[in-house]
Parts: sequence; structure tokens; C-alpha cells
Amino acid sequence: MIHPTAIVEDGAQLGADVEIGPYSHIGRNAVIGDGTTVGHGAIVDGHTTIGKNCQIFPYALIGMKTQDLKWKDTNVSYVEIGDRTVIREFATVHLGTQDGEKTIIGSDCLFMAYCHAAHGCVLGNHVICSNNAQFAGEAKIDDWAIIGGMTGSHQFCHVGRHAMVGGMMKIRKDVPPFMLCDLVAGDMKVVGVNSVGLQRRGFSENVIKALKDAHRIIYRDGLNRTQALEKIDRELEPIDEIKELVAFYRASERGVA
Repeated sequence: MIHPTAIVEDGAQLGADVEIGPYSHIGRNAVIGDGTTVGHGAIVDGHTTIGKNCQIFPYALIGMKTQDLKWKDTNVSYVEIGDRTVIREFATVHLGTQDGEKTIIGSDCLFMAYCHAAHGCVLGNHVICSNNAQFAGEAKIDDWAIIGGMTGSHQFCHVGRHAMVGGMMKIRKDVPPFMLCDLVAGDMKVVGVNSVGLQRRGFSENVIKALKDAHRIIYRDGLNRTQALEKIDRELEPIDEIKELVAFYRASERGVA
């Protein structure tokens, strides 16, 4: 179903049961999966691939040229969006900068109104970004993370799995998996474990308790980061979630909140 006022350029590939709303524009290199709807006034341009059963709401802009000044006219870069993802009104998802670079939003994500994913950002699956969340280039948001409204991320920052970041935060360092961040004295702090989110996703009480113990060791016991991680290695059971948390701290290049 293509509205007569919509523009679908020659070369665009539309799957079965795709709906293209009035005054929307689909570029010649776009690929749109089965059952996806594109609302009125939305633009899907560039080398953009959108999966099945997605919802692109009115005036969203996907696959536009990056705002990175290093971009060159000869570069070919991409946007990839998974299945069942919702991109709300006026959200923007830009192409990568370098030749071959991809900006990726996974499956089952909710990217609310006015959110922005800059060049090379990678969002995993089941990520929720509340209104006006803004990600600078190369930011990485892992599966099941939740980002509060009007939160901005510095480029190259990494938010771990199942983390929750409150509204109006400035993400300047990496956010560890399974943790909850909120505003403390004007700055973003790790204030505890994302217990409610983990319970809702079926994590056991033993796992949540172990993560709380790890949080206490890292943030409450007066140890430096190296000492805290060594203490976790010695004292806590090496379950997968604890190993993932420790590995995240050790691999961080920007430092962890």
C-alpha cells in the first residue's frame, strides 16, 4: 500500500504488505522488510535496511547523511534496523561516516520521539530510548538497556546490558551492565543494581544478590577499582553475570561511571 503522494524511488525494495504513508520518501537504496509501515512525511534514504514488522512513525528521518565533518562524498555507509522495532516521530538515525561503517538499531527496540543515533552507533536488541535521548557517534548500547528521556551520550560511550540510565543524564563514561544510574549532585552516578528490571526479566534472587554484593565492593568498600575487582574475583561466586560485570570494567577505555 503506497499512498499516491508518497515518493518511492526506482531501486527501492519493499517487502510484502509494506505500507508507505502520504508525503513520505523512500530512497533508491532502501530495503524495507515485510509488514513494515512508514508513516506520513517520514524519510528513509541512503543504504538503509529495515527489518520486518517495524513501525516508522511520521517525520522520522532514517539514513540521512551523517553530521560528522569527516564524511566524504565518495564514502558508502549504512543504516541497519532489525525486526519489530519502533521509530517514533521526528527521530533521526544517520548513516555511518567511514566507508562501510554501519549505524545499527537491533530488533524489538523502542526509539521514542526526537531520539537521535549518530554515525556508527550500535544499539542492541530490546533497547528502550525515551524521548529526546541523544547518542553521539560510535556510542554502543547493549541489549535490554533503558535510556531515560533527554539523556545525552558522549561519543564512544558504552552502556552495558540490562543497565538503566535515568532522565536528563550526561553519559560521559561507560555505564556497567545490570546497574542503575541516576543524577547525584549534578552528575551521573551508579546508585545501585537495576533490581526491578532484572526481576521483570527473570533473573534469580541469587544473581541479583551477587550483583548487589559486587556493587557494594566496587562503590562502598573504599577500594580503588583494581582492588575492588580483585576482591570480587576472590570472594564472589564466578557466575556469568559477575564475570560479565568484571570484564566490562576491565575492558573499558573511557572509564566506568
